[in-house]
Amino acid sequence: MKFNIRGENIQVTAALREYVEKKVGRLEKYFETTPADVQVTMHVHRGEGTIEVTIPLAGVIIRAEETHEDMYAAIDLVAEKLERQVRKHKTKLMRKLRVDSAAKVGQRDSQSVAVIIPDVDEEDVDIDIVRTKRFDLKPMDAQEAVMQMDMLGHSFFVFQNSDTNDVSVVYRRNDGRYGLIEPK
Repeated sequence: MKFNIRGENIQVTAALREYVEKKVGRLEKYFETTPADVQVTMHVHRGEGTIEVTIPLAGVIIRAEETHEDMYAAIDLVAEKLERQVRKHKTKLMRKLRVDSAAKVGQRDSQSVAVIIPDVDEEDVDIDIVRTKRFDLKPMDAQEAVMQMDMLGHSFFVFQNSDTNDVSVVYRRNDGRYGLIEPK
């Protein structure tokens, strides 16, 4: 892996660089081809260290962010989070491969074959959607959407942007400010 490590309000020492490369480098065992470039950003704000790691893969981007008082602890936490994400992604790919291969075998002779793939936790993949909600999107601007979100006590709000006529999302960021997601 090739690491691009940069710091904001923190000097990235050789010890920090080595620790990041050691912890995040352990993920390399999950990849068939080595990711081209791993982006790592560390910054300190109000005495807390935050580390953001982005790993671009074919068709997907693995990203994790952690904040902790101790930067080394934040690195440990982000490495664990990244490993869970990579394993989850790998499990999805393997499950798809298993379904596709069983379908092909089923077409040849009407028997289905289960492919057992070791080293993958099934429990990491099960996504249980417990509720579906449908509602009418009301045209409003982003400011009104933020007010609606705050009145409802939610951390995000979906609305039809009256300026662009597109579906957009406002959300509350970890730093207390707000973000807006718009389609291209």
